[in-house]
Amino acid sequence: MSAGSRARVTLKLATSLDGRIALANGVSQWITGPESRAEVHRMRAAHAAILTGIGTILADDPQLTARPEGVARPAQPDILIMDTAGRTPAGASVHAEASRRVRIFRDRDLGAAMAGYASVMIEAGSAIAAAALQTGLVDRIEWFRAPVVLGGDGLGAIAALGLERLGAAPTFHRVSLVERGPDLHESYERVS
Repeated sequence: MSAGSRARVTLKLATSLDGRIALANGVSQWITGPESRAEVHRMRAAHAAILTGIGTILADDPQLTARPEGVARPAQPDILIMDTAGRTPAGASVHAEASRRVRIFRDRDLGAAMAGYASVMIEAGSAIAAAALQTGLVDRIEWFRAPVVLGGDGLGAIAALGLERLGAAPTFHRVSLVERGPDLHESYERVS
């Protein structure tokens, strides 16, 4: 990656039809089906790093590994954890893969956390998704939508953006729409 260039950033969302990532009590496994999850493993393998937050680590204890079906196990992406208070448990599942690098960032600068990587996939909660969108870091959105409705008490995929006019909203155009089992997988590219 050349000096001054930044990572190509993909925001991965797995939601209900109404844009919820979990029930009000935090239960989220599994909103989407196995076909969508298999595609996410292929996507992880195509990125140099996965960025997540301490909320995701504490709530779900994900491995965030790339385990695509039908291919030899690829090199694992680095894990970048946004954790301002240093709460990442030593026994967290992201540490189980001995060959991968897990980096913990105590500040809130997403761009600095991604520095030095050619490609980063964000798999995080609503606050990090919103921060990445607000700062213009997201180049692509991969949105997996399950045919369920969780309602207004469910946890939203993207936190408040503080918009006061529609023209300020981050804008994307859809480049593909694929059925993955019962789910829809939509891909969006940022409008320049």
